[in-house]
Amino acid sequence: MQPLKILYVEDDQRSAQAVSELADQSGDTLVWESNGSAALWRAGMEAFDVIILDRMLGDIDGLTITKRLRESGIGTPILILSALGRTSDRAEGLDAGADDYLAKPFEPEELLARLRALHRRSSGHEHSAVILYGAFECHVKARTAFRQNQHLSLSPKEFELFRYFMENAGEIVTREMLLRDVWKMDFDPQTNVVDVNIGRLRRKLEEGFDKPALETIWGSGYRILDGQ
Repeated sequence: MQPLKILYVEDDQRSAQAVSELADQSGDTLVWESNGSAALWRAGMEAFDVIILDRMLGDIDGLTITKRLRESGIGTPILILSALGRTSDRAEGLDAGADDYLAKPFEPEELLARLRALHRRSSGHEHSAVILYGAFECHVKARTAFRQNQHLSLSPKEFELFRYFMENAGEIVTREMLLRDVWKMDFDPQTNVVDVNIGRLRRKLEEGFDKPALETIWGSGYRILDGQ
């Protein structure tokens, strides 16, 4: 039996621990995220065999996450867990793009059996990396960028910069990091190449929107904001 790589999005640590222990016993790898924002970023950055989403999360509910993943072209099978078990609730989950819906309380063994069935039905699916952070989307393979579903026309270097910020979302990115990882320089050329390109990218990310996209942290570097 092929081991699965599972993304489990659940804000209740006790529930997550129970499923994690069973996954370990089955030889599966389970990655746990406790909130929707982190789950969106992780689901785009990494390839998973299946995703388990709790419907009621603190920041973003499971249905919204499912819709966002599907709109972004991420086709990984999704199973939604919820205490809402009526037929209409199940229909809402499936209409949002989920592949299965399991009402709480549930037996962990049944959950894993359903995940294996989902994986068998979806075998051959290729993960296409999409980095999701707040209002932004970075489609790595297609080399396209979006803010609130609006396409952003970026030059090749601007896209590389955008991708780097998205890969380090929420973190401070220093000038030295950009020179090393985007420009492939292990020395400071003593030019304003970073500042010029940051300025161009900032204008394209922010044009037509009220909220800022890039934050300059004086003496440290830059950080991408969620744009919401």
